[in-house]
Amino acid sequence: MSNCPGLYINIGKEARDLLYKGYGQHPPVHFHQQFIDLNCDLSCDLSCRTGTGVIANAFRGYDPLISFSGVVGSTLVSLGTDIVFDISARAFNRIDAGLSLRFPALVASLNLNDKLDTLRASCYHTVNPLTQTAVAAELKHSFSISDTSITMGTQQAIFTSTLVKARVSTKGKVSALIQQQFLQKLCLSIAGEVDISRNSLSWIPKIGLTVALRP
Repeated sequence: MSNCPGLYINIGKEARDLLYKGYGQHPPVHFHQQFIDLNCDLSCDLSCRTGTGVIANAFRGYDPLISFSGVVGSTLVSLGTDIVFDISARAFNRIDAGLSLRFPALVASLNLNDKLDTLRASCYHTVNPLTQTAVAAELKHSFSISDTSITMGTQQAIFTSTLVKARVSTKGKVSALIQQQFLQKLCLSIAGEVDISRNSLSWIPKIGLTVALRP
């Protein structure tokens, strides 16, 4: 068994995927009726890492970037950072740091994002690996606006290729999702969300459709 700590992007990934993956935050196609919001999203799930790059600039065309992402530790305890530096502006575009603790049935993580302005503490617990039953929770705090929220969620596979998820947050949002996988490459997700907070102007549910193609 490898003792490698893994990649920085994997710190907190289990809880992040359970609580947010598939729900779709800003789908491009939107349809609204009096009692329902319908969204559709077509995306391709790809990821890559690079040490250098460019960013579009309206005045200079492109600005060169230098990025560094690294993790030290083991599969049990790991500490990592993800930094992006804009050479032209002589400023950091991104400064993130993370700590991960990994046990057989529990994964806990602590992340500082948004140039160390946002703190995210999360945990993920596997209840039954055979049915993919798991629970997760995340505490998010923004130092600049002194805002704190908690999101909790759960998931379970009702069939081999069908996953059901649900989550609730202290912001007053309740969400549910059903995800169907086809041929190990195509994944269809239907998600719904209701804002039941006192500041909400309407309890009209929002429904989203996401189609993901995986390599």
